[in-house]
Amino acid sequence: MQDIIEGFLKFQREVFPARSALFKRLASSQHPGVLFVTCSDSRVVPELLTQREPGDMFVIRNAGNIVPSYGPEPGGVSATVEYAVAVLGVRDIVICGHSDCGAMTAISSCMDLDKLPAVDAWLRHADAAKAVNAAHSHATPQARLNALVRDNVEAQLANIRTHPSVAVALSQGRLNLHGWVYDIEKGAIDALDGSTSPPQFVSLGEHPDVRAVRTRADDAARPERASQTG
Repeated sequence: MQDIIEGFLKFQREVFPARSALFKRLASSQHPGVLFVTCSDSRVVPELLTQREPGDMFVIRNAGNIVPSYGPEPGGVSATVEYAVAVLGVRDIVICGHSDCGAMTAISSCMDLDKLPAVDAWLRHADAAKAVNAAHSHATPQARLNALVRDNVEAQLANIRTHPSVAVALSQGRLNLHGWVYDIEKGAIDALDGSTSPPQFVSLGEHPDVRAVRTRADDAARPERASQTG
């Protein structure tokens, strides 16, 4: 903990003074363009991966980068999604899974979660991914896990589309959805290309324009993606 405190003191002493103009602007308002949903895993740092400044992204982090489907008793994730889309007006949503995900490992290996009832209940929001994964054969346990990470990103993209604020924004052509998988060891990201049938994950470095669902008006005008209307 002392390292954390010393880090703050260094920030206060060295970093903050040099960035005081930025923090002064942020003191009274925020205008993030992206809602970034990712795992709580300590190895995944959204701002580091994307080289973004404070105020650039609205971030949700939880075990398994999960977005429960919208229901009669919305929780904290649902409230955050609603606020990001309906109030802040984010233009893009990223759901980002990652390699060696503990939540997906628990599902993939059928781990006994009897002593972790909260975790067990939470991971049921990934049941669709679990079912899809189980319907396919996998050469190795590692291959099964890697596929489940991707299946889960697709499942959470489907879940988030059940949220009224997201459905409205998609229908109005003012929102794009992105599905990413971050490889910790390689520092690479694969992104879901929703224009293919079936959708495929491709290298984001080689295909920087790829989207899972592209509906925003300024992007829909591009002929190569015009058919992808969500």
